[in-house]
Amino acid sequence: MNTHNPNPLRRGVLAALTVAVSLAWLPAGAQQAAPRVKLTTSMGDIVLELYPDKAPKTVENFLQYVNDKHYDGTVFHRVISNFMVQGGGFDASYKQKPTRAPVAHEGQAALQRGGPRNTVGTVAMARTNDPQSASSQFFINVKDNAFLDPTIIPPGDPVPRFEYNGQVYENVPRANLVNAAQLYGYTVFGKVVSGMDVVNKIKETPTGAGGPFPTDVPKTPITILKATLEK
Repeated sequence: MNTHNPNPLRRGVLAALTVAVSLAWLPAGAQQAAPRVKLTTSMGDIVLELYPDKAPKTVENFLQYVNDKHYDGTVFHRVISNFMVQGGGFDASYKQKPTRAPVAHEGQAALQRGGPRNTVGTVAMARTNDPQSASSQFFINVKDNAFLDPTIIPPGDPVPRFEYNGQVYENVPRANLVNAAQLYGYTVFGKVVSGMDVVNKIKETPTGAGGPFPTDVPKTPITILKATLEK
């Protein structure tokens, strides 16, 4: 937190208003333009297109961090060439940055609204084993990672038929599925529309130990110099 800000409350209100305006719906019948965020990195620019119609709370959360300049100066601290590249949580000294409260998980709802899955170039929220723990960290898929996709729960209570990991279950109490953490997956809320070549350069960077992490840290730091809302 910037303790030198003379009026942090006013700054927070203005930032919230900026996010609200960026997510405002257009008049009935008009098509909403998907907001785009440019990540200016030490390896080049990456432009993300976001989908507030699919994951509204997640997009609002991400844009709030953009407007708060949270991502400026953070690094991609976890890079796995056949999996994903992850950033948004640590500064250049590998000190974790403070965050707001976690955002509600929207993975299943986003899929039901026709949102994308964890395929090459899509961006999703990173989290711990707790599905409700996503805050600022995000990752970009560099391969199709179907095992990260949320599982949509069919209607009914009990659920007449449910298939998971190749097994079929019948007459399952709905609460058992709703509370099953392994079904939540990871919320996809956008995709790379420009700069995938930069993402591919990042994924191929040599990695090793760094800061508190024993593996997967780029040996040459890759920094998000700034994140800006394009539209």
